[in-house]
Amino acid sequence: MHVPDGFINAPVSAVTGVVAAGAVAVSLRGARRELNERTAPLAGLVAAFIFAVQMLNFPVAAGTSGHLLGGALAAILVGPYTGVLCISVVLLMQGILFADGGLTALGVNILDMGVVTTVVAYALFRGLLGVLPRTRRSVTAASFVAALVSVPAAACAFTLIYWIGGTTDIPIGKVFTAMVGVHVLIGIGEAVITALTVGAVVAVRPDLVHGAKGLAAPLKLRVDGELVDAAPAPAREPAPAAHRPTRGLWATGLVTALVLAGFVSFYASANPDGLEKVATDQGIDKEAKEHAAKDSPLADYGVKDVSNARLSGGLAGVIGVGATLVAGSGAFYVVSRRRRTRDEAGTRTDEKV
Repeated sequence: MHVPDGFINAPVSAVTGVVAAGAVAVSLRGARRELNERTAPLAGLVAAFIFAVQMLNFPVAAGTSGHLLGGALAAILVGPYTGVLCISVVLLMQGILFADGGLTALGVNILDMGVVTTVVAYALFRGLLGVLPRTRRSVTAASFVAALVSVPAAACAFTLIYWIGGTTDIPIGKVFTAMVGVHVLIGIGEAVITALTVGAVVAVRPDLVHGAKGLAAPLKLRVDGELVDAAPAPAREPAPAAHRPTRGLWATGLVTALVLAGFVSFYASANPDGLEKVATDQGIDKEAKEHAAKDSPLADYGVKDVSNARLSGGLAGVIGVGATLVAGSGAFYVVSRRRRTRDEAGTRTDEKV
């Protein structure tokens, strides 16, 4: 659903850019509460993994494909604020390096694919966990539903933005019907990928899944036929899982992302994705402009001057995963360091008092 240059007029693109910048600023502040030095590298890995999976377009209808948006996955794994930042890093790398998603439309894409999907998915996810049993299966089921709904929600958001600032005179009802219809199907694929990934991580390291915090329900005892809360257990050291190093999970995730981007992506569907198909069928793309980075050495997810298509695409994918990992991990490390600096300053103040 990467919006190219020319779909949305300049004033609305500028306004969405300001709104997106504000959302990123709020997310930077919020991410300080979600990140620490142990989870910051994992957040960078989540961004790299989403980049890799977005290269795997899957068929959803005749002549149409879809790909992961990733807002739900990022929010559930690392938190909603950090999730917005993860998607923003991915979109920035895609726009600058791979000419995917217009640079003037970067604000539209961050707002639509990053903010809307993350907010809608995480709000629904938390709501479902509030009524479902507090189990790992509930986390996986809630992630499936949240991801499923987040994609047509993003389609609705694009339709609204297009209605306000679209550059072609197309009946908005047709755009809405086409966008939502195809993205409901794409949402099913998003839900499957999200649920499988969240379920896999929860199965081995639930302590690292933001959405699974506080998963264990308080122990209940039956006394005289009534359920009452059991007395809290004596204080003890944190569970060993909380102290286990994350290197194994990080390495496994990185290898998986590299394999997906460097090898599996060659077998992805070549059909246009949902937005591209709707744009062609409805005439939204009449004013589309060439990407400012169209001459990038990695434009269109291929390495310039490498004639072998498999090798070219694989190298581009590996480079993209690496660049996203470095950019994301660096940004999240800085955010986590600022949190630690603030905490240390607070501790020193308390000691003086």
